[in-house]
Formats: sequence, structure tokens, C-alpha cells
Amino acid sequence: MKKIAVVMGGYTKESEVSIKSGEVVYENLCRNKFDPYRIYIFEERWFMKDEKNNEYPINKYNFTVNIGKNRVIQFDCVFNAIHGTPGEDGILQAYFELLKIPYTGCNFHHANVTFNKKYCLTLLKHFGVHTAEFFFLNKKNQCFCIEKILKKVGLPCFVKPNKSGSSLGISKVYEKKYFLNAVEKAFQEDEEIIIESFLKGREVSVGVFSFDKKIYVLPITEIISQNDFFDFESKYSGKSQEITPAKLLPSVEKKIRKLAKKVYQFLNLSGISRSEYIIVNEEPFFLEINTVPGLSKESIFPKQLEIYGISLSDLFKNAIYSSLK
Repeated sequence: MKKIAVVMGGYTKESEVSIKSGEVVYENLCRNKFDPYRIYIFEERWFMKDEKNNEYPINKYNFTVNIGKNRVIQFDCVFNAIHGTPGEDGILQAYFELLKIPYTGCNFHHANVTFNKKYCLTLLKHFGVHTAEFFFLNKKNQCFCIEKILKKVGLPCFVKPNKSGSSLGISKVYEKKYFLNAVEKAFQEDEEIIIESFLKGREVSVGVFSFDKKIYVLPITEIISQNDFFDFESKYSGKSQEITPAKLLPSVEKKIRKLAKKVYQFLNLSGISRSEYIIVNEEPFFLEINTVPGLSKESIFPKQLEIYGISLSDLFKNAIYSSLK
């Protein structure tokens, strides 16, 4: 049987969510086809846990585990369940490329592009995808004109870290006097930030995955946050209503499904993804995309899968077989 390393954790506040996703993957991998192992990756250490929760350090030189008595585990494939860095921004993918170990999801280059909001938005605008107006700032060059930025994006606006997930470090700014505080908050998460215009409309999320060169678009979910926007608390503390399938006009649903598939193709993705949009006057505007979406019981992607009629076990099996090809 193929030995599968289910990697989880990560270097950000999303690590707890990632561990929940990783546990779901570990529990749902078919034991008749795969021999899965739980691998935890944190900044301070990388280790494996066995069934008795004994811990064994990972040899970073070749990504193997020595479990004693000259027994070394070499993995045939990695199932990546890390949200944020280093699992969603291309760093781990590049590492596994160097080691020639197959891994699930998109490759390091496409992971890096999708995780970087500036690169992703700029690329998709080139393909004619509707996005909010945005302005980019670098921490090393903070000489900027607030009036110029706000003239372009307007108020209210969103101030976001350029490379961060789960809405970490995001502020919604209503008045000019709060703008600099929002910029400082975003810079605490990343050295690059992006300021986006506010789009008033309905927020939806769409899961997409591929297998055997065919792309599948899952049922659309509408997100209604109890907070001012779909922030970290809304996502993981039950302060949002998620309606799947979303109650949309057939013409609007068709537009979103078509766009979600195109975005997946424009970004040259593989494996699973979840993209988010705001519907303004029946037109979808792209917000962002996750190439390692949440897979915990509270997450949107598994709920969409269930309605579509695909089990997590089958999805994970397909993801591994695709990567092994």
C-alpha cells in the first residue's frame, strides 16, 4: 500500500484549523488502499504522531521518519492540508518538488500566484474577470498619499494583508481617520498589503476540483455573516449562515459556475480549490481563491461535496491518484 503523509499545522494562526482538516483527511483515507501517517509541521519542529500519539521527528533532509530499530518510513505521496504558509503559498510544494515526492493540489508556482492577492487579482483582471478596485502598498516604501488611495478605492474599503488566509489582519474602514490604524494592523501580518474597494452585494463561495482532466464545479454556497464581513470569527466561531445550495436566479448561478471554472483554468490549477465572489447587480466579482480549502466538519467545501454526492473518501482517493500520475 502507498504510504501517505497527511501534513497539517503550518506557521500561522490558521494552524488549529489546518489540524482539524488534516484529521478529517487522515480519518477518511481508505485503509484498504493507503497507509496514512499524521505529520505536523510547525516553525519550531516537524514530527509524526503514531496511533498511540508517540512523536517522531521528521528528517527534513529527505522527509523521512526513523521509528527505531533501523525502521525508516519513506512516503509515496503527501496530502497537503496546511492552510496559509508554508502549505498554501508554494513553499512546501517547492520542497517536495526538489525531493521528487508527489503531493496533492497545485504546483509551487501556481500556489504562490494564488496566495498573493496582488498577483492573483492582476492576472485575473488581464483575463477580463471583474474584481474590486485595489491599491498595493509595500512596508519598505510607506510614502503614500491617503487621499490618492481613497480617491481610487472609495469608502468604505477593505485593508488586507497581501499574503494571508482566513481573513487574518483585515479591517473594513468607513472613515479616513481609521485608515492608518487598519494599515498598521495589516502590516502586522504581512510586509505587503492591499486596499480594496467595498462591493455591496451577496457573497458566495464555489468549490472546484479536477480529476482525469475533467473539472467539476460544486454547488454554490451563499455566506451571510453576522459580523460586518466574513472575518475569522465568522468563519470559525459559527457567526455566519451558510446556505448550500445558494438561492440564486438560474442565470446568475450559471454565470458564477462558468466563472469559477474559468478562474480555475486561468490560474492553471489542479486538485481542489474554493473561490469566493460578490454578486453586484447580478454580476459576480472575484474576491479570492483558496487552493487548500478547509476540510473540517464546519468547513464549506465538505458540505458542498455532500450535496453534490461525492464522499470525502472518494475525493481524497482521487486527489492522491491524480498526484501519483
